[in-house]
Amino acid sequence: MSAISCNLTVLQQETVAPDIRRLTVQWQDPRHEPHAGQFYMLRAWAADATPILSRPISVNDFDNQTGALTFLYQLKGEGTHKIAALQPGQTLTVTGPCGNGFDAAALAGKYQRIAVVGGGIGTAPLLLLCKELCRAGVRPDLFVGFRDTTYGMDRFVPWCRDIYAATDSGKEGHHGLVTDLLDVSKYDIVLTCGPMVMMRGVAKLCAAAGVPCLASLEKKMACGLGACLGCTCHTKIGPVTVCKDGPVFNAQEVFD
Repeated sequence: MSAISCNLTVLQQETVAPDIRRLTVQWQDPRHEPHAGQFYMLRAWAADATPILSRPISVNDFDNQTGALTFLYQLKGEGTHKIAALQPGQTLTVTGPCGNGFDAAALAGKYQRIAVVGGGIGTAPLLLLCKELCRAGVRPDLFVGFRDTTYGMDRFVPWCRDIYAATDSGKEGHHGLVTDLLDVSKYDIVLTCGPMVMMRGVAKLCAAAGVPCLASLEKKMACGLGACLGCTCHTKIGPVTVCKDGPVFNAQEVFD
């Protein structure tokens, strides 16, 4: 499925946490519906304005009945602050859906016990993943890790069997790493997105137990379409572009 570029109307801009925002826009092309793990290149400024590059933001949720397309993102720099300044009725330029995401229907058809593991803003693409898995017949267990407090977990409740949380500070849930809570031997496959150190830890546990693991990687991108090769990373299967070949990969192929 090819990506398209268009201008979309902002429906809602919400503050989820001090540095976390939820942006909902109106998607208008039913021929190019996004799926879990895919992303869009977002731009809320003119083509000749700074920053030069658009910002890659993963799909948090999508309602294929209304066309409401949601992004959960963290305020980091000039680009995301300009996106956060958008108000309902204004427009932004997007290119997408980009990348190869999770094939939830195929996963649910092959595996019955699925664990979904996320960390911080890496939980953003996992909401649509859990929703698609549930609709395909498998209600996954969700494991999440945050620094101090969780956010956005209420939206996962209808789509998950159980939710387990860990925080670095101990303010919520388990005081420690999310991998402390994960017994991979209980699952047929593990799907993960979050900090590289967390995903590497998940992949290591899965490799030791002989359990398949798919990881959604994040890397700075210039084009989002695989043309500039700026997001190339070296793996056991050779160089790959995160935007076009991924962002979802077999974890054993990208982690040592």
